[in-house]
Amino acid sequence: MRLLARFFLLLLVLVPSAGIAAPDAELWGHWVTNDPKSTRSVDHKAWDDFLEAYVVEEKDGINRVAYGFVSKEDRAALQSYIERLESVPVTELTRADQLAFWINLYNALTVRVVLEHFPVASIRDIDISPGLISDGPWGKKLARVEGEDISLDDIEHRILRPIWKDPRIHYALNCAALGCPNLATKAYTAQMSDKMLTRAARKFINDPRGANVEDGRLTVSGIYKWYKADFGGTDETVIAHIKRFAEGGLESALAKIKQIDAYAYDWSLNAAN
Repeated sequence: MRLLARFFLLLLVLVPSAGIAAPDAELWGHWVTNDPKSTRSVDHKAWDDFLEAYVVEEKDGINRVAYGFVSKEDRAALQSYIERLESVPVTELTRADQLAFWINLYNALTVRVVLEHFPVASIRDIDISPGLISDGPWGKKLARVEGEDISLDDIEHRILRPIWKDPRIHYALNCAALGCPNLATKAYTAQMSDKMLTRAARKFINDPRGANVEDGRLTVSGIYKWYKADFGGTDETVIAHIKRFAEGGLESALAKIKQIDAYAYDWSLNAAN
């Protein structure tokens, strides 16, 4: 049953005319609270160190993670970092610090869950979410912050998307797939998040994973199908968003494009050899 369900889910990703629905952005009201005057800071150095040690920037433009080479000591350091984040009073942070907090926690939890199940061919093989036809780890409660159990879906769809309403967030969250925007080589910070989001958007969009025009036909990432509402809700608004960050040959090729012809996404694990 699980193999059959996974087969049909894969078809939904690969067939351009098929639909696949992402969870709606439904606000979790508790996390709206923030303190604009807060002087608290969150130390993300341990995450910086992990990223520097194990994220490999490869020639094809895809950042891969050397999961198979993470030492016992660095696994422990990653766990300690996550535990420190779990102890942070997030609602007492500034909004900018909260953004960096949630992005880093999401990415660190994703790496941890892959490490816990490695080797796997795809993160979608880590079927620990609740439900008979669960796919992947996104629905599983993986952390506890301010007394609340939190899943990856909670962070993305109930906190980041509805509070910030910034489509660039999709370029910051890494789901451990080759088709996903790159896992950043540095931790997000309150001071650098805006620049990092713009850099991530430009990097992804100008890579064939994000957008590609061939023979006058536009193929874009499945992200723009699953989260079309976040990009304006129509082909035209998605294309306008892509044009905002397009450069060089892609920018020229998009000049006469009026519609999206296909979607593509590679769910293979972003593991470095």
